[in-house]
Amino acid sequence: LFRSKSGMIRSIDTLKSNFEVLQKRQEAISANIANVNTNGYQEKKLFQSTLKNVQLHNFMGGLKNEQRVDVGNFTFGNQIDGSYLNTQSGAMHETDLKTDFAINGAGYFTVRMNNGQIGYTRNGNFTENRQGQLVTQEGYAVLGANGQAIQANEANPNFMIVSFNNASALQNQGNTIYTSNTAGTQIRSEVVQGMLEGSNTDTAQNMVDLIQTSREFEANQKVLSTANQTLSKAVNELGKI
Repeated sequence: LFRSKSGMIRSIDTLKSNFEVLQKRQEAISANIANVNTNGYQEKKLFQSTLKNVQLHNFMGGLKNEQRVDVGNFTFGNQIDGSYLNTQSGAMHETDLKTDFAINGAGYFTVRMNNGQIGYTRNGNFTENRQGQLVTQEGYAVLGANGQAIQANEANPNFMIVSFNNASALQNQGNTIYTSNTAGTQIRSEVVQGMLEGSNTDTAQNMVDLIQTSREFEANQKVLSTANQTLSKAVNELGKI
């Protein structure tokens, strides 16, 4: 009875870990699908691993149930190890607006946020502020290769385009703006005026992933229901002793 109850508790711990992983996966997939029409959006991918095996034992051996018995290995499910950005370019579409720009290749536009922090984005849907500067829709100044704000009427502006060896170092600040604690490398990349880069979200694959995640949720819920029923039965039987 005690062995059964202990096993059920371990199974619930494992299910808890599984639900946490599935919830994070669902959140990432839902965000990708929600931003399928967001200019410059880069879809987020998660990677996970299986937790290490744990050696289990009890003291249910011998005539007096006091001798150690090695039960074997047990794995408490999976864990999310981190995330990364899909850095493939999205499809480009023409707008003919002089304040719209798209990077045809690698790298990110560099912007100065309102708090002075440097940010990076693939979204070239810019506008002009009252000072005649090129800014993002949030009002962040777009920087040139010299580190200064670019003037909106500047012909063939020389943008500060920065690339990162490890895109997972980029931290999402929302609205397709990223920051990094690691300095990127300034590169030369073709920038096209009057065009925008669309989201690189693979809608079909994300829908498949969402359906798969939903099915895994349902399967784990069924196992949880069974574990709860077994544990409840064990507790009730214990109360009769």
